[in-house]
Amino acid sequence: MDIRPNHTIYINNVNDKIKKEELKRSLYALFSQFGQVMDIVAMKTMKMRGQAFVIFRELAAATNALRQLQGFPFYNKPMRIQYAKTDSDLISKMRGTYGDKEKKKEKKKKALEQAANVNKKPEGVNTQPPPPATVQVPDNPPNYILFLNNLPEETNEMMLSMLFNQFPGFKEVRLVPGKHDIAFVEFESEAQAGVAKDALQGFRITATCAMKITYAKK
Repeated sequence: MDIRPNHTIYINNVNDKIKKEELKRSLYALFSQFGQVMDIVAMKTMKMRGQAFVIFRELAAATNALRQLQGFPFYNKPMRIQYAKTDSDLISKMRGTYGDKEKKKEKKKKALEQAANVNKKPEGVNTQPPPPATVQVPDNPPNYILFLNNLPEETNEMMLSMLFNQFPGFKEVRLVPGKHDIAFVEFESEAQAGVAKDALQGFRITATCAMKITYAKK
């Protein structure tokens, strides 16, 4: 059955015991390695159980993800992936509302900025705002173990393993009990750890949390 390449990919044989929000976050972490994910549709209705749609901005990203992740053991079940038959009404509508949502956010942001400017009465001569501070991540000497922080509360071992196991030499992820925002990732060598560190520095598992990666202290 030949289906025309599409920005939207259809996945089935998904483990339906996973909560919807966790499922969407894990799919996002896994698929956003291949390109910008516009949206993920996963429903828990009887008809849609064990299935999901992932919408990419670029067609090439959808194609790449389909090839690379075909049969990937996602929560211990091999994913079956194909292009969606069409951009279904649901997907098209979501694409439409996605743009509107962003515009609304932008409008609200502008309105807030304007309000802030009206209320701000400069008293001193210097009205120049200070330059934005660039966040530099202080680092330790190279190590085969990476230290991750600023992780969102929902982070789990599965998500981090999916992100890091695409890099050669990946060995394991270790979470810290009672601390959701930090973790350690071990590689076979310092060089391999360095490649993963550079590639995933600042990666956002959720929209608000940019992951900070340093070498673990020896």
